[in-house]
Amino acid sequence: MPRLFGNSHKMLFGLIALILVFFLALIIFFPLVEILQKSVYSSEGKLIYLEHFSLYLSQPNTHTLIGNSLLVSLTTTLIIVPISFIFAYALMRSCIPFKPLFRYLALIPLLAPSLLPAISFVYLFGNQGFLKSWMGENSIYGPWGIILGECFYVFPHVLMIILSALSLSDARLYEAAQSMGAGSIRKFLTITLPSAKYGLISATMVCFTLVITDFGVPKVIGGDFHLLATEIYKQVIGQQNFELGATVGVLLLIPSVITFSVDALLQKKQRSSVGSKFVLYRPKPTRLFDTIMFFFCLGVVLLLLIILGVSLFASFVKFWPYDLSLVLKNYNFDMMDGGGWSSYLNSLQLAIWSALFGTIIVFLTAYVVERSRLWAPLLGLIKLFALLPMAVPGLVLGLGYIFFFNSATNPLHGIYGSLTILILCTIAHFFTTSYMTAMTTIKQIDREFDDVAESMGVPFYKTFFKVTVPIALPSILEIARYYFVNAMTTVSAVVFLYSPQTTLASIAVLNMDDAGDMSAAAAMATLIVATSVGITLLFNAVSYGVSKASQRWRMC
Repeated sequence: MPRLFGNSHKMLFGLIALILVFFLALIIFFPLVEILQKSVYSSEGKLIYLEHFSLYLSQPNTHTLIGNSLLVSLTTTLIIVPISFIFAYALMRSCIPFKPLFRYLALIPLLAPSLLPAISFVYLFGNQGFLKSWMGENSIYGPWGIILGECFYVFPHVLMIILSALSLSDARLYEAAQSMGAGSIRKFLTITLPSAKYGLISATMVCFTLVITDFGVPKVIGGDFHLLATEIYKQVIGQQNFELGATVGVLLLIPSVITFSVDALLQKKQRSSVGSKFVLYRPKPTRLFDTIMFFFCLGVVLLLLIILGVSLFASFVKFWPYDLSLVLKNYNFDMMDGGGWSSYLNSLQLAIWSALFGTIIVFLTAYVVERSRLWAPLLGLIKLFALLPMAVPGLVLGLGYIFFFNSATNPLHGIYGSLTILILCTIAHFFTTSYMTAMTTIKQIDREFDDVAESMGVPFYKTFFKVTVPIALPSILEIARYYFVNAMTTVSAVVFLYSPQTTLASIAVLNMDDAGDMSAAAAMATLIVATSVGITLLFNAVSYGVSKASQRWRMC
């Protein structure tokens, strides 16, 4: 009887795995194949190999675009990686007060669309900005405006990687160095930096890739300073040149693929640096050092809050900068061009459905990969599809969706322009991070639960719902929160896919800015942040309650 049950379990697992392979191929793999195919075929359907690339790279304007993109990406990386490292070092290596508060405030940019910092800098340093004189003869509409906006956008992403890297330092190494008479600087150079080098390399590459593939900031504040990311938008939306758009999209894939490959290699080496006798380093109070670190963190957090606060304040101003009286007219979105209240409601629907279905699919995928004993190549294929979105910029994925779902030969052609395709694209775009979170959680749950249940003839789905899900509930809620917030703030992945009936709040910010309604754009961006903050606090409260109710066994 147990053998029969075991065979039925394997058949059911196999069926679920096949469904997952088909679904993930549909929302991730096939759209990427389409964009690669589009870049090597002519509009008549003739295979021309690398002719599109050769033609595009031979144009003088292309060299300018590549140079501009590299300049912005490298400059932002050189600015933000050291700042993030010092901030993370202060949180992990000092005894400053308010560490949790600093950490939470530093992550605020994650709750805002990338368009928001660009809008704030326009209000501060633009043609009518309060601080326009600070720019001298320079203009904020160009490389410096893009760099400043990107610094706000990528800071929390880089910070989280470096925080993780610094958490791996072994206290025994510092004790040994101190016993040998090594000073603080020597310990920093010989212990801290070497132990964090993989994280620093990973953070540097992630920062560079996020900037070179970002669309929101340069679209709002770039002016005549064009980048590869905005070139895709211009070719596809402005000129309907899909082949050239696909070509630029493939070029943008290159840094993402390199980053993904290097990061995967570094993660393997980083795991091997932590031994079984690892001792967590705990900093000791040092008055001068702690004071310097405190004011540094305070300065960074204040800058982030000022950037956020400028958009918040501007959203209530009657007429910037001449009449600063506070009004609510900027929130009357139905009277504005580019998107009404319906766009905000569409974003709420997108966020809710993406959080619901995305969490279910992600957790089920991780469970099948980790707990089933299926054919290794099949599980390998699922893993490949699950990790692939990490190497694909949102603009490229969205472009692939156009080619794949807008094809008349595709039976799913009917969902193009609907909310459904936006949900599928959002689930695919943020799949990898959620999948890795679910995998980490499931790996921590002893496989013996499943083995004992199977030996007793208990169907695996009962074990899944009664054991695995309750234990992993805090992580499940975190995945749902991650999907919800990112669905509210995403721009690049959906900018090609919406219709007049499915305009989103983040897209409305873009459209309002194009229409010259900057105050309304700031208001919609502020509303997105407020919603993201509210949902984050709600999920944190629910997660805390769930942890107290369902995780008491951990305290036994």
